[in-house]
Formats: sequence, structure tokens, C-alpha cells
Amino acid sequence: MFPRPITQLSAPIQTLYKIAVPVALFLWLLPLLGVALTSVRPASDLAQGNYFGMPSALAFENYALVFKNTPMLQYMLNSFWVTIPTVIGAITLSCLTGFALAIYRFPSNLIVFFMFVAGNFVPFQILMVPVRDLTLSLGMYNTWYGLALFHIAFQTGFCTLFMRNFIKSLPFELIEAARVEGVAEWRIFWFIVIPLMRPAIAALSVLVFTFIWNDFFWATVLTTSAATQPVTAGLSSLNGQWIAQWHLVSAGSILAALPPVLMFFLMQRHFIAGLTLGAVK
Repeated sequence: MFPRPITQLSAPIQTLYKIAVPVALFLWLLPLLGVALTSVRPASDLAQGNYFGMPSALAFENYALVFKNTPMLQYMLNSFWVTIPTVIGAITLSCLTGFALAIYRFPSNLIVFFMFVAGNFVPFQILMVPVRDLTLSLGMYNTWYGLALFHIAFQTGFCTLFMRNFIKSLPFELIEAARVEGVAEWRIFWFIVIPLMRPAIAALSVLVFTFIWNDFFWATVLTTSAATQPVTAGLSSLNGQWIAQWHLVSAGSILAALPPVLMFFLMQRHFIAGLTLGAVK
């Protein structure tokens, strides 16, 4: 059922594995290395056709020019305005719905749970026109809070699936003992369940933050101006009208990738603990 450890395979296969892993890692990192080199490449190199060679000089001032000559700072602030409320809203709602679906037994429990899960299987392209029309009718088109509310609605389904399964793995005897002692349901949720869910909340927060920060499709569908566009949609506007400023686009891409990377490394211990909790006894 599970693959055999590499140390148990034959010597030729182990040698092939040791060669294939660095090669695969290099191929996977090659686009990122190309973007990093272009981000410090002078504009004169690009004008002369030096797209893939080594830069003639290291132009670190490209990172300053991104903020000076483009609305990059506004784009990143817009991303924070959309991402942080989405993470807070989706995690809060999913903790409540996950608790209700995992703890309470009612006839339509599975039906409600399947409704939350089913929304994750609907292709976004099918929903593009209805969602755009809905935001227009509500007056939330081209607003950061309209985009955030939309993300909260869609991320809550996935987060509920995660939280419900996590809470069901907790010892139900804790809930029963608290009820015997006469503890109110909301106190059981707040003082017993939530502390046990901290690893799951941390892991899910990192995932949702990364999903929303890197979203491009809905950022381009529901926002149109620099005052509201997140950084993923705003990067495409860093090109000039007549000249493609790839050095600025690459520098902006590196800057845009930093927040989710930093969050992952800051929350790495909690992230791994949340994903592996319950995997072993």
C-alpha cells in the first residue's frame, strides 16, 4: 500500500534517486531563479535582448523603482485588506459550523455537511458571471470588502470540512463530562474545544492566507482599479503602455511572494503540528 523506503531498494535505484532529486529540484526552482535574476537586471539588458544571460550589473534599485514608479504599495495593502478579513472570517465561521456539525446530532446533519463540501466542486468559471452580477446589484463591485466577502463565503466550505473532521477526532468524553457538570454549550466551545483546535486553526490560517493572497482569477473579475486591485491583479499593470517593464514586474513578483512565504516560516511549527495531529497515536 505504501512505497518502500529508498534505503531498502537496490543500489542502482538509490543512485538514480540521488541524481534525480537534485535535478528535479533544480528544474522546479529554475523559473523562480529566472524571475529573481530578471528582478535585478538593468532595463538596458532587456532592451538589448539579454533575457536569459547573466545581468551586466545588479540593479537592486529595481525594487525601489517598483514602489516609486508604480502603485505597488497600494496593491500590497489591498491584498492585506482582502486576505486578513478573509482568514479571520472563514476561520471563525468554520469553527462554529465545524463544532455544530461534529458535536450535535440532527436529522439533516449529513445533508448540511455535504452542502458545505459540494460548493468546493463547482468550477469558478461557471460562477464568474453570476457572482459578478451579484456584486454589481449589491453595489460591492470593484471594492475590497466585496472581494473579501466573496472569499469568506467560498473558503468557509473547505474550512468547515477541515474543522468538522478535526473536532470529530477529539475525545467526545470531554464534551459529555462538561455537560454533566452543567457547563453551557458556548463555554464548552470556547474553553474546551477552541484550545484543542489551535494547531488546526494555525494550519488552516496558513493555507487560507496563501490561497487568498495568490488568487488571480477573482481579483481580476471583481476588481478593476488600482485603488482596489490585489497585488496579483496589479502586477500585470506594471508594464508600460508601449514598453514591457519585465524587470519591474519580476521585482514586484518577488515582493508579492514574500508575505505568504514569511507567514509559512513563522507558523511552520504550528502548521506541521496541525496537519499531522491525529496521524499517529
